[in-house]
Amino acid sequence: MTDMEKLLEALKEVDEDIDFQEETALIEDGLIDSLRLTEIIAVLNDAFDVYIASKDIEPENFNSAQAMLELVHRYQE
Repeated sequence: MTDMEKLLEALKEVDEDIDFQEETALIEDGLIDSLRLTEIIAVLNDAFDVYIASKDIEPENFNSAQAMLELVHRYQE
């Protein structure tokens, strides 16, 4: 399983109705609110064994699955 597959599987736990694979403006388009963002951060922390600091909780890091994966990879380095 690739990291992207792992991420998409984890994001389904948050909201299976959002097409995380295709959406590129999740926050800007209002698909993710602050509660969902908190859930996504928790899922990322658990799935990838990282801790996302508050300084990185910016819309550009969560507008797409690709942006989230890049954030996770930065924490894994």
